[in-house]
Amino acid sequence: MDEGVRWLSAQEQQWWRAYLRATRELDLALDRDLQCLGLSLSEYELLSMLSEAEGARLRMSALAALIVQSRSRVTHTAARLERRGWVRRSPAPDDGRGVLLELTEQGRDALEGFAVAHVASVRRHLVDVLTPQQLRGLGEAMQAVRDAYAQDPTTPAEPAGPC
Repeated sequence: MDEGVRWLSAQEQQWWRAYLRATRELDLALDRDLQCLGLSLSEYELLSMLSEAEGARLRMSALAALIVQSRSRVTHTAARLERRGWVRRSPAPDDGRGVLLELTEQGRDALEGFAVAHVASVRRHLVDVLTPQQLRGLGEAMQAVRDAYAQDPTTPAEPAGPC
């Protein structure tokens, strides 16, 4: 074994594995609760972020960065949502290479219905499972992780090459 590695303690390993399993189970549960309505969690997140953006529109590249998905995945998701009439793509007025994605009124109406189900799902699978102190601690911990990524310029959004 590499002696320069700071191995996880037994407690750290236990918490790490609990985090991995819980986040995967939570993602699956939240996705399943939306799937029964005909929407995936990633589609919901995209619609939700658009609804909160100024003018309910964002550049596709900015949206990809915001929801931490590849540009190609956002493009595929946007195409599915566009076929439903929930979003509209258009060229960015300030840059011919850029594409804007805009939430339509039909998309906003659909999102309002999905939001009720999603919030109930988040409450059921996370918020109501934790005490207020645990939820606060989780939020603070995840904010610290998010801030660390934002501060570290060597952490690329996508791998620079093969792993």
